[in-house]
Amino acid sequence: MNLKGLLKEKLSEKEMGDFRGSFEIIGNIAILEIPQTLYKKRKLIAEALLRLHKSIETVCMKADERKGKLRLRKIIAIIGRKTETIHTEYGCKFFLDLKKTYFSPRELTERQRIASLVKKGEEVLVMFAGIGPFAIQIAKRQPLVKRIVAVELNKNAFDYMKKNIELNKVQDKIEAIHGDVRKICPKYKNKFNRIVMPLPLHGHDYLDMAINCLKKKGIIHFYSTGHESDPYSETIRLFEKACKKKKAKLKILSKTMALPYAPRVWKVCVDAQLRK
Repeated sequence: MNLKGLLKEKLSEKEMGDFRGSFEIIGNIAILEIPQTLYKKRKLIAEALLRLHKSIETVCMKADERKGKLRLRKIIAIIGRKTETIHTEYGCKFFLDLKKTYFSPRELTERQRIASLVKKGEEVLVMFAGIGPFAIQIAKRQPLVKRIVAVELNKNAFDYMKKNIELNKVQDKIEAIHGDVRKICPKYKNKFNRIVMPLPLHGHDYLDMAINCLKKKGIIHFYSTGHESDPYSETIRLFEKACKKKKAKLKILSKTMALPYAPRVWKVCVDAQLRK
């Protein structure tokens, strides 16, 4: 039985219509999406979720959308108070605090897709690295990668990334750097075979920096958003514009609808090879 099934006898028909029944589980914490019309029923819904998932210790609800450069959102604890947890995916462990860092378990398939593409001996840059999921998945999936540089602006996320690098025993592969990619990346001109840019909004503002960091021939995984009716056109246009400015030749390798981002809007990735 799913969550909506457990609540069928406890919510009115209208309330059941308002409640989508969606939630995320990160470690032993669940995050619910509860509409304003059901705010007073939040504990009832949280208790039902606990019956469905016995391993959950804390149930929270989203209070707003992600905001700002650090991509943080306000969450409200309904049952329990702890927002720090360890999340496991594909054999990797990620220590994080949901109130202080960005992390989406829905991106695990995309992280594995990128990790599977990395070749032996490559040098990889992960911009906007967060608590380190892309960098760590790459290091674990391709142990013969030469080097991964992971840059993160949020000091809390950076501190967790350092802990996660040690937790997953990949200290010999990943160099974690705290700071703004605009200030950090000029030190790495023409250094990387592959660059991952997992920032869906405003990531195009950093494409020029990514192209500078790429070797004469390399690959960029560029993330943006697109409406489901035409998910890739705007992302490709932004990519082409940046390459034209930098006089780089662009070859599209693949396009992926990574995950739903908003109603009828997707987070998409365009993988491309560049020659400078």
